Amino acid sequence: MLRISELKLPLDHPPQALPAAIAARLGVGEGDLLSWSVWKRAHDARKKAAILKVYIVDVELADEAGVVARMAGDPHLRPTPDTSYRPVARAPAGAPRPVVIGAGPCGLFAALILAEMGFRPIIIDRGKAVRERTKDTWGLWRRGELDPESNVQFGEGGAGTFSDGKLYSQVKDPRHLGRKVLTEFVAAGAPAEILTEAHPHIGTFRLVTMVESLRAKIEALGGEYRFGQQVTDVEIEAAADGTRRLRGLHLKGGEFVAASQVVLAVGHSSRDTFAMLHDRGVHIEAKPFSIGFRIEHPQSWIDKALFGPCAGHPDLGAASYSLSHHCANGRTAYSFCMCPGGTVVAATSAPGRVVTNGMSQYSRNERNANSGFVVGIDPADYGSDHPLAGIALQDELERAAFTAGGGGYHAPGQRVGDFLAGRASSDLGSVVPSYKPGVAPTDLAALMPDYVVVAMREALPVFGRKIPRYDDPDALLTGVETRTSSPIRITRGADFQSLNLAGLFPAGEGAGYAGGILSAAIDGIKVAEAVARAMVETKASVS
Repeated sequence: MLRISELKLPLDHPPQALPAAIAARLGVGEGDLLSWSVWKRAHDARKKAAILKVYIVDVELADEAGVVARMAGDPHLRPTPDTSYRPVARAPAGAPRPVVIGAGPCGLFAALILAEMGFRPIIIDRGKAVRERTKDTWGLWRRGELDPESNVQFGEGGAGTFSDGKLYSQVKDPRHLGRKVLTEFVAAGAPAEILTEAHPHIGTFRLVTMVESLRAKIEALGGEYRFGQQVTDVEIEAAADGTRRLRGLHLKGGEFVAASQVVLAVGHSSRDTFAMLHDRGVHIEAKPFSIGFRIEHPQSWIDKALFGPCAGHPDLGAASYSLSHHCANGRTAYSFCMCPGGTVVAATSAPGRVVTNGMSQYSRNERNANSGFVVGIDPADYGSDHPLAGIALQDELERAAFTAGGGGYHAPGQRVGDFLAGRASSDLGSVVPSYKPGVAPTDLAALMPDYVVVAMREALPVFGRKIPRYDDPDALLTGVETRTSSPIRITRGADFQSLNLAGLFPAGEGAGYAGGILSAAIDGIKVAEAVARAMVETKASVS
């Protein structure tokens, strides 16, 4: 088969226009198309009055060789790549069971791949199964009641369960592992269109049922889930040559789980786990992340700004954006985790802290659009050279936000006009906040380092020139956004194992190797493959 890219048609083209365009691009008759299918579909909205659909299609022809020879050198024509997934190993007889710590996207796909290869993994998660966890999360949003072990951050499905459910990433994926992820999601109940949309998303409610379906598949393949069991310590064996190897895990209830191959996929908020590993000598280093606020606008403003007269077209849905500005003080301010037609949500996992995040349902039909509005920082800003100093900074900002919100997990908020003018907000304007339990007007600038505030005040008018009304005085800022990514990296080698603790495989967003659902899932696959190779080699050497 052949793959054609950059095939553009009008937004409202009839169905028959696509095969006609394929044939015209290839210089053949429509009768010469034995079959064709859409690989990816996107929109080109640079000309708002004439938005285009852009396709990548796979085509089977009667005379592929002749077409290839005639169109040699065309950058938009190439053979269709093989995107099928092939396991790298099979579990040898009597192989010990690997352990996966964490049931977020990374841990979920690490467990799935290990299960498909016959290793029967044990999955340990400190939180609850996803449906129980959902009830606890709503308890915070509706009643201001936090369960520190079952919330937006902790529990089956990970933090991505309560998000927009975006399924695209900037990671290079030459093995098409992302396709494996999307295919498994569709088999678990996701809409088939995620396989063809350039920027697919699922939304929270569908993610819940999909996570349950994937758990059932893993269990059917011999996997075992243990919820509500936090890992509190690791058992380490030191060899005569100074190397150290993992031998097992101590759980909060006192149980010991023997394990020599462990995937650590705990997510970016497992601060007590990071502290424990640091105390046990596991090599950890500070890494950059970003801090800021959530910014909220009526979705109709964003639709009109980006789609012009085509706003509201059913094929376009709710408009999304991605913005970035390099500021005069050397900082970069940018949008993060944009949620069209969504809500700002309480995302703390610790008592007495306020953290914001964004969430959308599949329909993306809520009144407001929201996005993280954040500024990049690095270890030089943390005030200490300790590897966990970034975590301490997060905690400081989140405590201050809780106080500024007045308690009860209310979030501090401010009108953009007041933020730019350097005055506290005494009330909110026309943009109705979506954050629950509620928003308290205040001065958000008092919560952030000066260099962050300076960068934000410079970037807002710049973004307003790119998206009209982005810097509208009534646009709403809600704080604080501090868990954009992990502020630490648990360093690993080419074999995906910890640099100084053999048998520990740091993985995903919490360990500093991913950002978002898809990249975390891809990293989970890679780490599972590394575990499988290590276990097969170990078994072979023993034999």
